[in-house]
Amino acid sequence: MNRDSSAIREALLRLREQTEAQATALDGDLRSLFEASRSSNADDEHDPEGSTIAFERAQLTAVLDATRRRLAELDIALRRVDDGSYGVCERCARPIPADRLVARPSARTCVACASRR
Repeated sequence: MNRDSSAIREALLRLREQTEAQATALDGDLRSLFEASRSSNADDEHDPEGSTIAFERAQLTAVLDATRRRLAELDIALRRVDDGSYGVCERCARPIPADRLVARPSARTCVACASRR
């Protein structure tokens, strides 16, 4: 592994650590919400004060799912660094522009191939 790939790997590992911490926090929030709703017999479906517990639960679940997908994408990116294919488009085998990798470190396709989806 060369110096550049070591730096990329370290950056991806830091990003993965942050993302994993977010997932852990979101999971804790979701568990707390489930516990709070289990111990309450309130009918929040008709509460004019704001969003329902069901809405909050759905929203937290969606954000947690997206965070877990991001973790999986970062794991794939780390494997690509290790096998030397990081930064190369999976579809056309051309280099992925550095700006795209900065914006989306787990990108597996170049902009042109991504836009064809």
